[in-house]
Amino acid sequence: MNNYSNFDLKAYVEFRRSMVDKMLEDYLPESSSDYEKVLVSAMRYSLFAGGKRLRPILCIAGAEAVGGKAEDVLFLACGIEMIHTYSLIHDDLPAMDNDELRRGVPTSHIMFGEAIAILAGDGLLTEAFKIFSDPKYVGKHDLQRILRVINYISEASGYRGMVGGQAMDIMADFAQPDLNLVEYIHTHKTGELITASVVSGAMLIGADELYLSKLKAYGQAIGLAFQIWDDILDIEGDPLEMGKQPGSDQRQKKATYPLVIGIQKAKEKAYELVETAIKSLDIFGSEATPLRAIAKYITERRK
Repeated sequence: MNNYSNFDLKAYVEFRRSMVDKMLEDYLPESSSDYEKVLVSAMRYSLFAGGKRLRPILCIAGAEAVGGKAEDVLFLACGIEMIHTYSLIHDDLPAMDNDELRRGVPTSHIMFGEAIAILAGDGLLTEAFKIFSDPKYVGKHDLQRILRVINYISEASGYRGMVGGQAMDIMADFAQPDLNLVEYIHTHKTGELITASVVSGAMLIGADELYLSKLKAYGQAIGLAFQIWDDILDIEGDPLEMGKQPGSDQRQKKATYPLVIGIQKAKEKAYELVETAIKSLDIFGSEATPLRAIAKYITERRK
């Protein structure tokens, strides 16, 4: 079933976002300890700063596409969101992009200082692997699958994936950007964790390799499309909708698709990737309708 035009994506996203928010709130409440209070407050400040929760929702949707339930993978989705949030905190630091606004509010290092912001990111990354291995949740799943999922997310998050992409993004400031370099940065810095989000939920449920390969193809396509569209919004976006001033990529001379191939060709590439993502789901039934709708949303969003 490929007809998803009548699917209520907004309702789907809001319900699953509320599930993720509730578990995150339960798992990382305000600390009552005077010694931990500031650090935990900094961790929570960025975690609850109004993110889209795209990655945890993709994790849930990936599991649902192969017959799983949101509740089965919710802990996994929350851990992925912690990893994503840590990466944003570090990305905003003076040594990285030196951004002062994120989602319409001051960034972590502006609110808490650079040292606490670094530690808040470290704390969220570590907490993600704590929730991944929490006996309360993993006891319900096959332990070999749990280990496989943790290994997969670790690789997507580390120097072979997100961290490696961020490193190349920094080093690209000193190089003449070309399409190969930009694609490497985008597929690693953004795409790897998005792909892992989609695949890991289904992997935990026990999907067979054919379905996992199709979900991986979907994740790789929307991951690149998502970052290309971010590049476009940095040029054309409304600051009120985006919660930050556009143009930061241009000011910092970041390696982006619009810079290398022009904004029109960048849009065409993003649309093409969305169609590729949707086509990769042809073997799935109506259970993958949320994934199809999310792919379409990538190039319709304004923030």
